Amino acid sequence: MARVTGIGGVFIKAKDPAALKQWYAENLGMKLEDWGGVVFHWADDQAVQSDSAATVWHLADANGDWFEGPVMINYRVDDLTALLAQLADAGIAPLKGPESHFNGLFAWVKDPEGNKFELWEPREPS
Repeated sequence: MARVTGIGGVFIKAKDPAALKQWYAENLGMKLEDWGGVVFHWADDQAVQSDSAATVWHLADANGDWFEGPVMINYRVDDLTALLAQLADAGIAPLKGPESHFNGLFAWVKDPEGNKFELWEPREPS
């Protein structure tokens, strides 16, 4: 049987795509390619080698309060403490976190257009 093998991309509608791309580049260190998007190469992610830099797909309760809207993106990060400090220096406070969970550290932030996203520093599950 043919099957899905992974997530090939994440696409977000933006009111001001150029400004929002710049915000993500400046504040989250996302390297924009010449064509305007970002390519994440899982081989470059050295956070936790046992998970082979896997991507999680999960359905959340529509009535839950984990996130607003129909979708939330979880970004893997290499050093959540340092990234939150960089964001603080830019005047950007997390909505919540950092929190320690069995599989890593988490924080939640909104971009300038109000999109809530999750930052995750993976670690070996305990």
